Amino acid sequence: MAELLLGPLLRYVDDSSATFWVEASRPCTAEVRCADGARGQARTFQIAGHHYALVPVGGLTPGTVTPYEIRLDDAAVWPPPDSRFPPSVVRTPGSDDAVVRVTFGSCRWASPPADEKDPVGPDALDTLAARIASAPDGERPDVLLLLGDQVYADEVSRATRAWIAARRGLEDPPGHQVADYEEYTRLYHESWLDPEIRWLLSTVPSCMIFDDHDIVDDWNTSAAWLAEIRATPWWRERVLSGLMSYWVHQHLGNLSPAELSADLLYAAVRETPDGTDVLRAFAAQADADPASVRWSYRRDFGRTRVLMLDTRAARVLDERHRAMLDPGEAAWLREQALQAPDSRDHLLIGTSLPWLLPPLIHHAEAWDAALCRGERGGRWARFGERLRRAADLEHWAAFPESFGELAELIAEAGSGEHAPATVCVLSGDVHHAYVADPVWADPAREPSARVLQLTCSPVHNAIPLSVRLGFRFGWSRPARLLGTLLARHGRCGRPPVDWRKTGGPWFGNQLMTLVLRGRSATLRLEQARRVRGGGRTANGARLTTAAESRITPE
Repeated sequence: MAELLLGPLLRYVDDSSATFWVEASRPCTAEVRCADGARGQARTFQIAGHHYALVPVGGLTPGTVTPYEIRLDDAAVWPPPDSRFPPSVVRTPGSDDAVVRVTFGSCRWASPPADEKDPVGPDALDTLAARIASAPDGERPDVLLLLGDQVYADEVSRATRAWIAARRGLEDPPGHQVADYEEYTRLYHESWLDPEIRWLLSTVPSCMIFDDHDIVDDWNTSAAWLAEIRATPWWRERVLSGLMSYWVHQHLGNLSPAELSADLLYAAVRETPDGTDVLRAFAAQADADPASVRWSYRRDFGRTRVLMLDTRAARVLDERHRAMLDPGEAAWLREQALQAPDSRDHLLIGTSLPWLLPPLIHHAEAWDAALCRGERGGRWARFGERLRRAADLEHWAAFPESFGELAELIAEAGSGEHAPATVCVLSGDVHHAYVADPVWADPAREPSARVLQLTCSPVHNAIPLSVRLGFRFGWSRPARLLGTLLARHGRCGRPPVDWRKTGGPWFGNQLMTLVLRGRSATLRLEQARRVRGGGRTANGARLTTAAESRITPE
């Protein structure tokens, strides 16, 4: 009998359809049966000895909450008979739904087992799951946006390190880091089999995009970095396995049923008894020519449009023509941001890396980019490359033309007769949370929409004191002045926007939630905190509101 090894994950949901991701122990037919009679099934496909299915379900009733079960070869496998959680459900939006709740964050280490002390504090997603489970009819997100570093291929847990050591030893590169597809599957199992996380992802839809640690720290920092790592004996297997596992575990679920039915790679993988070679060839092509694949995607939630951007694989690394997005990706973003402006009240741009950083860091990255392209000569260029890698100077500011192009696109999308009420850039990565409010240098370009940079990280990770102090200083007036001096040394032009911090910085394991009601919007930041004798999670924690504000007029 087939067993359910991982999942289910509820991924795409609209008013009448949904998709469900599962991993089974052997080839089988996976079926989803909803309490209202809607159902769907799919045969598993095989990758590297693992068996997966993405099950589309149509015919759901708009505006309903429907429990469901998972069956493998007609044997019920979900929910488990001994589950301590409420039934997993599909919530479909109705035509009259006026509220969309978008919860987001990034950077999540897998939680340790319940009997071990958590060295970085309670997991915000675990804690969210416990809150929803304790009041299943209460408020919950309509979608989770997971903005990168869902797994850490280069920073594994003690348990995974021991598992790797028993499998192949740690003497040869990459040592205790993940080496191949099988070891990637270990990361996903460790992260997604956490009981609270497993139940949460089974009942709240999710959208995901990778960041560097899903592959390796500072992935695609520069052309020199890429050339050096490609020369190592372990890199090719690592990057191909990372892209393959990302496609299986994260990317497929980002797509709608219509997009899945038109996806040639998905069809090819399903049509062959073993899709490993097909998927591996795709990953090799994606690594060799990043422009050959688009990982970015669009999702609409009523009148809220979400554009999730790949800001890692889609980079152009030529020092004279550096770009965060290749030309095709940039054209796609522009088309999606400007298309049918009368159909959206809010535009959300999900990018793992913040567009607006603390001013000192922004100017340091722009200065470093200028050094690396030779503005101050060869010696400074070599120094700039060393600094870029040592200090992780590779956000939007390190791609100055892309930074300006995004500013121009946001201004255009946020202006005109059908301008949305808000344009929000949602990001993570930098292990603190903040709100930044831009002002355009040219008043004529100032959009009518409220534009905000909303950054929230980490969900569950370490925040060293040096990080806290560095980011606090980075927002200060002396830091802004120092940054201006660096920019002047690098002969950097003035950025098209200036910005100020209007919230934060906040440090801790945390999540942000946007509540979008018609053309109004409110923002809430919640942090996971241990409470004595309180909370209904394994880690004895509760989400507490650190900040809440309305970001649009009444």
